[in-house]
Amino acid sequence: MEYLGSSYEGDIKNERMEGKGKYSFPTDTKYEGEMKDGMFHGKGTLYFPNGSKYDARWENGVAVEGKYTFADGLVFEEENWQYCDGYDRRFYTEVTDSLKPAGRSQLTNRIPPREIPKGCYDCGESFYNPNTRVVMNPNMKFVRNADDDEHEWIVRTCRKQWDEFVGHQEKHEG
Repeated sequence: MEYLGSSYEGDIKNERMEGKGKYSFPTDTKYEGEMKDGMFHGKGTLYFPNGSKYDARWENGVAVEGKYTFADGLVFEEENWQYCDGYDRRFYTEVTDSLKPAGRSQLTNRIPPREIPKGCYDCGESFYNPNTRVVMNPNMKFVRNADDDEHEWIVRTCRKQWDEFVGHQEKHEG
């Protein structure tokens, strides 16, 4: 476990994680809850470095029922989801605290929006460097390499650190 950068504090049975415990991943994600035969099993919560969490009931390492809560307190609901969907693109804070006055754009759900490292994209919970194709956590630690589909989606969809001016262009007759 220590070779992978993970750690565990809690009950052990037959040299396996079993009972109540706390498991820490190298990504700073932490699990607190019940374990069985070295896997998440029973009630437990994953805490993410950005402040969000996932409360779930686990069976042999697989979440069978759960609830995701964003860092701002918004609880994800598959039914009746009213946050930044295909019909209403407002952020949760715009729904709860109203829209900003004309001329003031709200770029993210964070007020103020966090600063994006030079040359990177803000992926919401992480940053992405398109040159190295590496996704990093907010502390700039490696999370994963982006595959072609993820790279294309981030470049097409996410907020970037630099501005591109695409204003009026004169027609040139040739």
